[in-house]
Amino acid sequence: MSLTYKNIAPFLSAGESKVSRWLSYIGLGVGVLLLLSSVQMYSNINHLIRDKNTRKNGADFISITKTITNENMGKDNRFNEADIQDLKAQPFIEDAAPLKANAFKVTAGAGSLIPFSTDIFVEALNDKFIDTVPANFIWKEGDEMVPIIFSTDFLEMYNVFAPSWDLPQMSEKTASSVSIFLRCHGHNGERQYRARIVGFSDRVNSILVPENFLGLQNKQLEGIENVTASRVFLKTTDANNPQLLSYLTQKDYHVNKDKTKFGRVKSVLQSIVSGLAGFGVLVILLAMVLFSFYLQLMVAKSKDNLQLLLTLGYSPKWLSRTVAKKWVPVYVTIIIVALSLTALLHLGFQHFVMPSREELSFFIDWSVLGIALGLLVLSITVNYRLVKKLLYKL
Repeated sequence: MSLTYKNIAPFLSAGESKVSRWLSYIGLGVGVLLLLSSVQMYSNINHLIRDKNTRKNGADFISITKTITNENMGKDNRFNEADIQDLKAQPFIEDAAPLKANAFKVTAGAGSLIPFSTDIFVEALNDKFIDTVPANFIWKEGDEMVPIIFSTDFLEMYNVFAPSWDLPQMSEKTASSVSIFLRCHGHNGERQYRARIVGFSDRVNSILVPENFLGLQNKQLEGIENVTASRVFLKTTDANNPQLLSYLTQKDYHVNKDKTKFGRVKSVLQSIVSGLAGFGVLVILLAMVLFSFYLQLMVAKSKDNLQLLLTLGYSPKWLSRTVAKKWVPVYVTIIIVALSLTALLHLGFQHFVMPSREELSFFIDWSVLGIALGLLVLSITVNYRLVKKLLYKL
């Protein structure tokens, strides 16, 4: 005949304390629910914010400048080589490239088609950081035609003020067909070029020319070979990474807050959720401590009966395993209830707080299930070891 817990239950009933037992159950359930729901909310935040920036090949590109204040406005606030190398050395930054500017003066006009001329600035950036690089965005010494990549924001600005200056508004296709005349002049003379817009960039708010063109003009017209950049473009896996934002703040680097505002919100929300998860872990630990007191009280009050069972031939190992098994269904029930409530909270968040958001899955995150299973195994293991330790002391 196989022996079960029912055979030895009468010997342990005297040690039961229902208040301590139920308080530990409730505390464990509340702690598990807080922890699981916090992990699920953390996952939801990541899914909602992950794709807020325009990405290319799984990376984000943002430009930074040094913050200008009343105290440093008279100093050189450009990026030197040491600044750029420090940026590249950060683990959350994949690469960095300076946005080099013209040291010479540039005047642009469009002839009789658009009777308008103005001084402009041109810049050059590594092709890997530009979102649209046409095949004809190349230039070699001796070419009279200079290819230009124009910012879509600049074209939009032109179309806004063009009517008030009696100038025609233009589409991207029309702007690409306009022949532009560039007059590049400096202390060492001037050069005349024709230019054409070969592409438009949503990422870089600038007028981009090939790097070798800019470098040659700076050298020949101003005698400057290396121009220190005022802007640097960063390539990172996540522009909303709180570590990246903290680093930029620490270094007093300015970044467009609209591009990283979700990261700042993410940082605050993650801090709140992490605090709730930490509180949940604390509640779980307190519940387990309270349950250990209950077991100690039960064993202490049943000491004589347990010693009698051991004398009759019951092994401590069998007693430990049999007594510990009593609470396995309780732990399983607590975990299942906590998982069910977490799933309901997730569905409520998805349907009432963030409706019609495809980033959120219908199912809870796999990490929540993993943590729930880990907590179940941990609870059973701790319970068994505690009972075994108490019985071996008899």
